[in-house]
Amino acid sequence: MSARPDEAGLESTSAKKPFNGFVSQEAQELFESRYWTKSYPPGVSADMPPLRNTSLLELVNKSLKDFADRPAFVSAGTEFTYRQVDEMSDQFAGYLHSIGIKQGDVVAIMMPNAVQFPVCFVGAMKLGCTLTNVNPLYTVRELNHQLKDSAATTIVVFENFAKTLQEALEGTQVKNIVITQLGDLIGGFKGMLINFVMRKVKKMVPAYNLPAATPVKAALAKGKGVAYPKPNIKLDDVALLQYTGGTTGVSKGAMLTQRNLLSNMEQGLAWMSEAIGKEPICVVTMLPLYHIYALAVNCMLFMTFGARNILIANPRDVGTVMKMLRNEKFHVVTAVNTLFNAFLNNEEFCNRDFSDMKFAMSGGMALQQPIAERWFKVTGCAISEGFGMTETSPVVSVPPLHGMERPAFRGNVGLPIVGTEVRLRRDDGLWAGLDEPGEICVRGPQVMLGYLNRPEETAKTIDSEGWLATGDIGTMDKDGYLKIVDRKKDMIIVSGFNVFPNEIEDVVAQHPGVLECGVVGVPDPVTGEKVKLVVVKKDPAITKEDLIAHCRQNLTGYKIPSFVEFRSDLPKTPVGKILRRELRDKPKA
Repeated sequence: MSARPDEAGLESTSAKKPFNGFVSQEAQELFESRYWTKSYPPGVSADMPPLRNTSLLELVNKSLKDFADRPAFVSAGTEFTYRQVDEMSDQFAGYLHSIGIKQGDVVAIMMPNAVQFPVCFVGAMKLGCTLTNVNPLYTVRELNHQLKDSAATTIVVFENFAKTLQEALEGTQVKNIVITQLGDLIGGFKGMLINFVMRKVKKMVPAYNLPAATPVKAALAKGKGVAYPKPNIKLDDVALLQYTGGTTGVSKGAMLTQRNLLSNMEQGLAWMSEAIGKEPICVVTMLPLYHIYALAVNCMLFMTFGARNILIANPRDVGTVMKMLRNEKFHVVTAVNTLFNAFLNNEEFCNRDFSDMKFAMSGGMALQQPIAERWFKVTGCAISEGFGMTETSPVVSVPPLHGMERPAFRGNVGLPIVGTEVRLRRDDGLWAGLDEPGEICVRGPQVMLGYLNRPEETAKTIDSEGWLATGDIGTMDKDGYLKIVDRKKDMIIVSGFNVFPNEIEDVVAQHPGVLECGVVGVPDPVTGEKVKLVVVKKDPAITKEDLIAHCRQNLTGYKIPSFVEFRSDLPKTPVGKILRRELRDKPKA
């Protein structure tokens, strides 16, 4: 996993007696002191703030009431206030109650970014249901697995994906289906036109047969005025079954409790409040709300600030997004590396006024240095790259957002957020020292309860002392900044040397002829593995020899790609992460 001690410039510690699991007494004292808190920005306490709410529902209800007349969401260009979201979510809760849904039942939501998402999500919360978000692009097999594993009895599905649901119902406990189209809650001629275009012009709705499904407008009408019981929610109740991406093996449901999610809300509030200020803010949500990052940060956390949230249903359609943002003044953008790159390659975006921007946030995959530099040059606003995962609700570390200089280089993902401990575990099981690579382990109130129905997987991930092994390799410097080196499973071993794909990708991305790139290891009978580079060209004239020469200038010999492949695009998850396994599993001649 980590580099050998001599490779890292460190003396071997094999002969040294470990101190309480650490490589040295100095490292033990340093990490146990939570030394990174000394680098916190002004006004941010080193201690975990107390929970001010007893449930997510209490937190959300307060926002709905406090900001009732403010705009809450913009969906397909139409604005909805917090009051409207409150009223419609009440109606959805009434509908669920009328069909027999009760506290603790699992409700699945399968849709892209549209106002129906927060309406149905909050409505189910008001009844005390457990939510599970479903990736709309799931195959029949993947959807069937999640519905069966989560024991969902109700699902809200976007019509574009109804055929997949129809074919995935066998063996599930789903009894109730609510179906919706993009324009449903917009209403009037505009809503009808949007639905007509989706169905008849763009032909984005495959034929399906779900005769028992209830249209969302009919569900809200049925639930209007229906009284429903107030749930008795406890902090240790499971609020969300959030399934991991399933890129290795079967997708697993992370059990995120009320306490987990509320703790991460408080941690985020403590970190962001000064940077956001008192004035109303506008947030652009390009990441899908079914992903834990957008759900927790863009939706729930920013609701506590009374933010106006512009929902982008398809961020890859940059032209349409530009039309939506043309007359908007926004303060915060959250995205992943590939989305930042796509927008930087759009002339209209680069020429707009960014004077209102407060910060941009990147997560989910490594932020490449050339893109970070270009973004700052174009917008005058640095991207703050953070680190988190589904299992940590999700935030683990964030750069300072105010009051001090923010380091802006690839892999620096900030400081462990308030109330969070981070340590690095070496291959030999000892806790690493400063600047020494190891698997990032996290302990804090945001760490999940465990994986649903998988006690053995839970035990492999969370040890008896509460440390969650993330599967990411990183280092921490003398100021407490965490740097991601790479995913443990993605590391390439060439003749015994550790090669980290992120490093090579970062170098290749600096070549002006490269639009995107991905790096994987491929088997080799002599060296064990060799490096394979897959590139999407920006300059059609670029050659394999050009890239090899560029790498030779910037990388040591064993890191230079042995194979270079050009493609028209790279396989990605819906969130925008490059699927390295597909680069590895589907080589082209």
